[in-house]
Amino acid sequence: MDLGLKDRVYVVTGATRGLGNAAARELVADGAKVVITGRDEQKVQDAAAALGPNAYGIAADNGDPQVAEQLIAAARDRFGGFDGILVSVGGPAPGFVADNTDEQWQSAFESVFLGAVRLARAAAAELGEGGVIGFVLSGSVHEPIPGLTISNGLRPGLAGFAKSLADELGPRGIRVVGLLPARIDTDRVRELDGYSADPAATRTANESRIPLRRYGAPEEFGKAAAFFLSPAASYLTGVMLPVDGGFRHGF
Repeated sequence: MDLGLKDRVYVVTGATRGLGNAAARELVADGAKVVITGRDEQKVQDAAAALGPNAYGIAADNGDPQVAEQLIAAARDRFGGFDGILVSVGGPAPGFVADNTDEQWQSAFESVFLGAVRLARAAAAELGEGGVIGFVLSGSVHEPIPGLTISNGLRPGLAGFAKSLADELGPRGIRVVGLLPARIDTDRVRELDGYSADPAATRTANESRIPLRRYGAPEEFGKAAAFFLSPAASYLTGVMLPVDGGFRHGF
């Protein structure tokens, strides 16, 4: 299936590894051009080099108020256009209510929530008809995940923001979508499993609750993201796609 991605230009944040990187790989594989970001300069350059000539890396922190305009300008300068953005950020610090400090909440709010809002707002001002704004969120949008209190607090709010934005931008032909990963086999998920006394047993237990009986592969998430961002999904907006192997049992 031709997704219509050839020569379209996207910004993908948090793309040096994990889900952001998987999405960037699939976009490039289908002919798109990407500007990717990450906080570490060397990791960003290495990731861009691995993606090839249709990728350009910029070291950036989503919490920086100046980043949004910088990334959009880079997309236009480097590749001659700007067709969409996928906002992906690293997960905030794990912990329960009593564990997380005000500083951790503030840092996560600036990066995970307000940074995403700024990026989306700047993209909305620059995109034309056929543009798309995507958010990598979490299954915690629908059901809290034990031990991830900060994420549980911020991700549902971003989903609500995304839906409001979809309603506002729809008349301009701009789509807004979200992806809700659960147990995808990334460094972040392996790290979270590692907090248990027996990580292998934790993984086995988690897999037993997933109808497909396994963790997802990053490339499977990436393919879903590439489709959602593509012109092939031109009538999908204001929706949240669970990428979880059936883990969420509600509709």
